[in-house]
Amino acid sequence: MSTVTVIGAGTIGLGWINLFSAHGLTVRVNSRRPDVRRVVREALGLFSPGRVDELAARIEYEPDVGRAVAGADVVSENAPDDLPLKQRLFAEIGAAAPDQALVLSSTSKLLPDELSRDMPGPGRLVVAHPFNPPHIVPLVEVVRGERTDPEAVERTVAFLASVGRTPVVVRRALPGFAANRLQSALLRESIHLVLEGVVTVEELDRIVTDSIGLRWSTIGPFHAFHLGGGPGGLRKWLEHLGSGLEQGWRGLGQPDLTPQALDALVAQTEAAYGHRPYTELVRDRDDRHLAVLAALGRTEQPQEESA
Repeated sequence: MSTVTVIGAGTIGLGWINLFSAHGLTVRVNSRRPDVRRVVREALGLFSPGRVDELAARIEYEPDVGRAVAGADVVSENAPDDLPLKQRLFAEIGAAAPDQALVLSSTSKLLPDELSRDMPGPGRLVVAHPFNPPHIVPLVEVVRGERTDPEAVERTVAFLASVGRTPVVVRRALPGFAANRLQSALLRESIHLVLEGVVTVEELDRIVTDSIGLRWSTIGPFHAFHLGGGPGGLRKWLEHLGSGLEQGWRGLGQPDLTPQALDALVAQTEAAYGHRPYTELVRDRDDRHLAVLAALGRTEQPQEESA
């Protein structure tokens, strides 16, 4: 793979642009933003300080979708999760991209067969759903549809691995896939606890980062509870220590996101984090992610070489 067309220069698209260019690929950016060159360069400065000129030299700009995907090895679509919009976009991509090109969507919830409904050559469309920021967080969920060519899935896995990602093939295409469903479940209860006045937004974040967040950065839930059962493992935990689990599930919150609830959540979040500039918060987040990955012996992308 040598040329990747990135469609969309929003939060996810900018992360992909940084990642692909950092791995030596030619990146062709397709965006209707009149300020796209400035936005991309600012993102490179934020994500890869010290490498801006190097990475920018690998980036091209083409506002026409058909011309942007012509000759591309991989197309990475990052438009808003609007199904009719994406269906029109993939119909255009399918007509103009080479037959052998991988066509990847970063959608966080839409299913491949829905996306490829009007697309010529739908077998090459694969969902490759990243977690933000995609240039650092390794996971990419790979989701196939009924019309997806198995070879396209294999090629997608190989491509994502070649740029330092951890591709996981989702065995069944459910809305929201796997990672977002897990995240949504935790977020629902987090909102419930804040709205009920049990904890504040800032306290809730501290609870997660200093307990389950720390645990899950090294081992997953099943691994953790397998250890929690002692020598008896997960079976002992589920049969004895987890005996009240189902009753606890029934007691979980079902918060209503009324305008008043939204105002309360936003006010607390702004009070906790609004005093720091966005760019400072992003750098702090990325530094923390990188520190965890370094501790785990993982690499996320090529780093600037020391002089």
